[in-house]
Amino acid sequence: MKRLRLIFALSALFALPAQALDYRSVSVPAAILYDAPSSMAKKLFVVGRGYPVEVVVSVDNWLKVRDSSGALAWIEAGQLAATSKHMLVVKAAQAEIRSAAEDSAPITARAEKGVMLEWQETLPSGWVRVLLPNNSSGYIKLSQVWGV
Repeated sequence: MKRLRLIFALSALFALPAQALDYRSVSVPAAILYDAPSSMAKKLFVVGRGYPVEVVVSVDNWLKVRDSSGALAWIEAGQLAATSKHMLVVKAAQAEIRSAAEDSAPITARAEKGVMLEWQETLPSGWVRVLLPNNSSGYIKLSQVWGV
């Protein structure tokens, strides 16, 4: 039964037209996420500046967003800015940041799951150049972060 549901879900996904993912970051010090597109709806949680989300649906002044855990919520559109810093979140238990976009390059830093890094550039080789909280830069495997 599980397998049948998975096959149905995947087939529904592939039937949709392709569209670019819209990742944005919270641009205010604290943003409330709701369970419906209204400030009168149930408050789910508060996130801080830089918190990355994927915009799923836009309805008037509200955006339905997904976070790195897959949770869906609503946020007022003005609390996200397309031009703010594009942040990523580490999804690996411990990610390695390297001096170059190669497995053999020296490790310059490590980042724990949940750490936010600023996106700089995605390379076709499966690496992302990121800016660390200490303003140094490095390269991390695309598979170790969420938000690209």
